[in-house]
Amino acid sequence: MEDLYHPRIMELAADIPHVGRLDAPDGAATKVSRVCGSVVTVELKVENGVVSKIAVHPKACALGQAATGVLAMHAVGATPAEIRAARDGLSAMLREGAAPPTGRFWELRHLEGVREYPPRHASTMLAFDAAVEALNQAQAKASAK
Repeated sequence: MEDLYHPRIMELAADIPHVGRLDAPDGAATKVSRVCGSVVTVELKVENGVVSKIAVHPKACALGQAATGVLAMHAVGATPAEIRAARDGLSAMLREGAAPPTGRFWELRHLEGVREYPPRHASTMLAFDAAVEALNQAQAKASAK
């Protein structure tokens, strides 16, 4: 298990940017891992087709916090498609043995060792699952206007 908690994972987990809340987010979602009780909330604003602001509120294990750190570091300026692709890539990496995501969210590669620990998959996915749900809300709001 020590390969799971290597130094970069611990750095990502310890140094998460954009922790807090947003005033009037366009979308917000909270995801909970039933296995370990980890909880991650993601709030975001979308302007001109990209994420303009993000706030995260993680109460998760080191793996969930590391994934949240990668999301929070790179989400501003990302398109919804990039975030969805990163979520799908992370899921495929963990569950199907696919190559790690590339591009803006390339640091998810540091979580590749989680693949061998299926009970940890859900907590590792929380931030990106919450981000996609928040994006869906933001897009629904924008369509309703």
